[in-house]
Amino acid sequence: MRVSVSDQLAILRMILVPVVMALIISDVRSWAAVLFVVAAITDFLDGYLARRMGQLTVLGAFLDSTADKMLVTGTFLALIAVDRASIWVAGIIITREFAVQALRSLAGLQGVHVPPSIWGKLKANAQFVALGFAIIRTGDRIGGWFLDEYLMGVAVLLTLYSGWDYIKTFFARRAEV
Repeated sequence: MRVSVSDQLAILRMILVPVVMALIISDVRSWAAVLFVVAAITDFLDGYLARRMGQLTVLGAFLDSTADKMLVTGTFLALIAVDRASIWVAGIIITREFAVQALRSLAGLQGVHVPPSIWGKLKANAQFVALGFAIIRTGDRIGGWFLDEYLMGVAVLLTLYSGWDYIKTFFARRAEV
């Protein structure tokens, strides 16, 4: 079995997760940020290339989804360890990620197709931006909060809304089956 370029990018994203985590914990923020951005870009590229090259596969969708969850979860864990992220924010985002993943698996078992929505893409981008800013946080506060903390608030709102949107779409599509 030949592994597609898009699948290789998802695998690269998975490999980068422990490296990004180690760099955050070791306070090598510039390299952590660079590799985090590279990993985040592979999230866009793998899907784009899979569609462009006609290589959309079940394996590719699984690798992409798994790599995304690994990147978000791993980065949050490292940021919590160095007191740059709230455990509550991380808990909300990570719980939603795995809850929707479980629902996605259930949908597959029941033959229900829930297409990706713009809200899921906005959520992922907001999470990546907030996490990136948390990695490179400076000492400057705005109204008592760091910029990344405001961005985390936006990410949480989009995360919750996209989760609700997925649940709503799942039940609507399930009723059609």
